[in-house]
Amino acid sequence: MKGSLRRALKEVLGQVPLTAETYWWLRQRGAAVGKMRLPQVAAHLPQWAAQAQAAAAPAAQGQRVFLVAALRLWIAHTTLVALGLAGLGHRVTLGYLPYPDWWTRVSRFDLRRMNAYLARMLRPGEAAFTPLPLWPRPHAPALPSPLAQAVEEVTRFDVQYTQQVETPDPHSPLYRLRHSRNTATARALLALWQRQRPDVVIVPNGSILAFGAAYHTARYLDIPVVTYEFGEQRDRVWIAQNAQVMLQDTTALWQAVHQRPLSPSQWEQVKELFAARRGGRLWANFSRRWQDAPSQSGEQARRALGLDGRPLFLMATNVQGDSLVLGREVFTRSMAEWVRETVRYFARHPEVQLVVRIHPGEQRVKGTSLAEEVRHALPRLPEHIHLVPADAKVNTYDLIETAAAGLVFTTTVGLEMAMSGLPVVVAGKTHYRGRGFTLDPTTWDDYWQTLDALTRAPQRFRLSEQQIALAWKYAYHFFFDYPLPFPWHLHFMEEDVRRHPWPEVWNPTSPWAKTIACFVGAPLPWESPSREDVS
Repeated sequence: MKGSLRRALKEVLGQVPLTAETYWWLRQRGAAVGKMRLPQVAAHLPQWAAQAQAAAAPAAQGQRVFLVAALRLWIAHTTLVALGLAGLGHRVTLGYLPYPDWWTRVSRFDLRRMNAYLARMLRPGEAAFTPLPLWPRPHAPALPSPLAQAVEEVTRFDVQYTQQVETPDPHSPLYRLRHSRNTATARALLALWQRQRPDVVIVPNGSILAFGAAYHTARYLDIPVVTYEFGEQRDRVWIAQNAQVMLQDTTALWQAVHQRPLSPSQWEQVKELFAARRGGRLWANFSRRWQDAPSQSGEQARRALGLDGRPLFLMATNVQGDSLVLGREVFTRSMAEWVRETVRYFARHPEVQLVVRIHPGEQRVKGTSLAEEVRHALPRLPEHIHLVPADAKVNTYDLIETAAAGLVFTTTVGLEMAMSGLPVVVAGKTHYRGRGFTLDPTTWDDYWQTLDALTRAPQRFRLSEQQIALAWKYAYHFFFDYPLPFPWHLHFMEEDVRRHPWPEVWNPTSPWAKTIACFVGAPLPWESPSREDVS
């Protein structure tokens, strides 16, 4: 009862102007509230802002940039990006939201306190950029129908991402919360950008949460928008201009480089990376291992799983709800449907064997495993179908070594299967689809016909030497050219700022400055007329 009364009182007091802010200042002495703590930014922002202001080029040379910030880590990171852009002479507005996470309903009283904390913490940055709270924003216009539909899609992605499911419940509390926040964000930005149009909008991710709402609002208003995200490499960033970066569209890059041969040093580099991925080792600036089990041999993997001499088809899944899966359907309604229908197909084809390798990343999420989808489709697995769960101490590359063909949705393992010479059937919209070394059905009928041909004679579809070389070339450019040089990784910010001093970042000839220029309209390296920066 006390908890209910407390929540009700907070909702009432949250409607009264300055009540929460006064309480926060008098009782909490301006301290961080709950999970909204940014000690690194609070400690270093005055010094960083002074350095940015001292280094800044004349404002007349800059563009009007609007950065969208939400959630603790991203607020810290966009603050660094704002300073980097300001130091290069741009006029930057950092619009921020006070929500501590994206799944918990928070009272207006607490949101006002968090807003007050963020305003105080970001105040030293005013020497370089303009901090602007995006909540609360009264009198915002209703969303036009196309933008409302886009917000609905973002909301569906949010629930899929949060719960690691593919069929979200539109009546669930989480769905209603995400729809309310996404709508409010889009309405606030629509009103702001209609009154004062920025030259460019910069948004992390661009596909989910407030970031997705901001991206679609900018696109609706035809404002240039840049999205960015981080992968597993230190000192590198993914950037997309007027597109969602999580779609990893490498079309322009591939058009620029696909006819160029790799140099001997480039071949050596990509071979070393592939060996590290196979062996479960860290390599160079990559910050994670790709396998939990060391590589042994294909023959040992066959013995461990009880496989015989029949041709082996390896089906490698993604994690449900992962950002790299959302909205990637080509002819299926979901990845789960693809899994169910595919194992049912192979149940009718005992002349071959199927191994379903569940993504090891499922161990780190709370959603339903795709192993359950396999069991739902086939409550009793026939002897020629083998399920390898996420926590199995099996190295996926050992399975590739002994397979006759591969089946994937969007996982990068499909690219590595092709690098090993396997015919790979790609069911989802992944970045390497349609690059000349995969089988890419566009309908269910096309998919079944492809599987029929493969099961009859898989050896006929083995990749040619030219196709294998093409896959290796693509892998090189995807891993080493698509991620651009960038000084601050989302998960290593404080350390990275120490590693890369501000004068180094702002040096006009530095790789960092060239990448930051891509945030405000400079061509990506592979779109430059000279294309000198592409390997």
